[in-house]
Amino acid sequence: MYFFKKLSGALSLITVITVCFFVASNAFARSAPESFADLAQKLLPAVVNISTTAVNKKATGKTPEMPQFPPGSPFEEFFKEFFDKNRPEQQRKSTSLGSGFIIDKKGIIITNNHVIQDADEINVILQDNKILKAKVVGRDSKTDLAVLSVETSEDLPFVPLGNSDKMRVGDWVLAIGNPFGLGGSVTAGIISARGRNINSGPYDDFIQTDASINRGNSGGPLFNMRGEVIGINTAIFSPTGGSIGIGFSIPSKVATGVIDQLIKFGKTRRGWLGVRIQKVTPEIADSIGLEKAEGALVASVSAGSPAEKGKIKVGDVILQFNGQAVKEMRNLPKIVAGTEIDKEVAVLVWRNGKMVEIKISVGELEEEQIAKKEIVKPITPVKEKQLKIESLGLRLGDFSPQIGKRFKLKDIEKGVVVVGVETGSPAFEQGIRDGDIIIELGQVGVNTIAEVKTQLKDIKSRGRKTVLLLIKNISGLRFVALKFIAE
Repeated sequence: MYFFKKLSGALSLITVITVCFFVASNAFARSAPESFADLAQKLLPAVVNISTTAVNKKATGKTPEMPQFPPGSPFEEFFKEFFDKNRPEQQRKSTSLGSGFIIDKKGIIITNNHVIQDADEINVILQDNKILKAKVVGRDSKTDLAVLSVETSEDLPFVPLGNSDKMRVGDWVLAIGNPFGLGGSVTAGIISARGRNINSGPYDDFIQTDASINRGNSGGPLFNMRGEVIGINTAIFSPTGGSIGIGFSIPSKVATGVIDQLIKFGKTRRGWLGVRIQKVTPEIADSIGLEKAEGALVASVSAGSPAEKGKIKVGDVILQFNGQAVKEMRNLPKIVAGTEIDKEVAVLVWRNGKMVEIKISVGELEEEQIAKKEIVKPITPVKEKQLKIESLGLRLGDFSPQIGKRFKLKDIEKGVVVVGVETGSPAFEQGIRDGDIIIELGQVGVNTIAEVKTQLKDIKSRGRKTVLLLIKNISGLRFVALKFIAE
């Protein structure tokens, strides 16, 4: 009897566990939609196909005359066919297909810039196959976005832009577009990653998805499950040209500001700071006493720029701009570009071992920002002197006519010249070469090897294991952090 009671209790426990597992499994299953049909039916009318035509005008030379042959000669037909095939064309038309989506009932359409680039004629094809001629409202090559408009007497179906910042890795998404010119096609997947940098431009911040995206999907929308556009499908990673489950979309958070400006101004108006920056490596962070390798290191400041007027200095590490943290170098251009022009903002920098807050009035980035060269009185050439620094693998020299001639340098404005680099040394591994000029050492300007010796002594006395150099060569300015080696 006791055995049966124990068995009955065990079975009850198994039953409870089974029921809990069944309920949990059903709860998980319900988190995935049973069908996308209702959502797709609602969204498809607002997604359009875009067909473009470009006329390639070719310079043509004088058409050669066909040789004359006796009537009926077998050569006459042969040469006629040859000359017809190779006759220079005055014009050649090329067409391409892409996707887009309507965001306003009056006919405002969003697509990729590369879809309509160089097009002489743009046609928008609606879901009911109605064709409307489109004109370009504005375009932005840096984010690969374009705004089109069509004229129509009736209201068009449209979709709203959502907030991509609310999307998480693993969320369901729906892509609709015109792959390979087949017309409205729907694919589903999840968000695979966020904040992807694919080196397509200075403001890369892509959403990665495994929803099938192919050629012709460019410019089409990526939807969340509420039917809001949270991305614009732009690129794929594929060795074969087809979808392998790695597609990239411009986040709606990035696109919204660009779209608004293109509609309002016909172009983008981006904030401008006027600095050249580089990544903060762990070695650089250690050399300047920064706890974490984060922020954007200022390598140079453009003359007359907002940064110069706001007293930002070479060697500053920008950690925060307008209340937004700069976790890594590539964050800064996006933050500055999205800041309102002429707005005064607070910039938090790491300078000489402490935090400093600076006020900057943001400028406007022009297509070609021309930095004016800083005018500094050249150092008077002196007799050649050299300093060998075993702990860095460097040999330095004060500028002299002999050094200038040897390394094809004119009178340098400031700094000391690298006249030797030991193979395999820290300096060599970091790409420092003969003829490079060291402008700063430990964020202090150096113009003579005597100043280098003084500064090195000070750095070592503070127990630093690395030293930060500001190097100038034909490629421009850059910071290099070198670890000391045993002498």
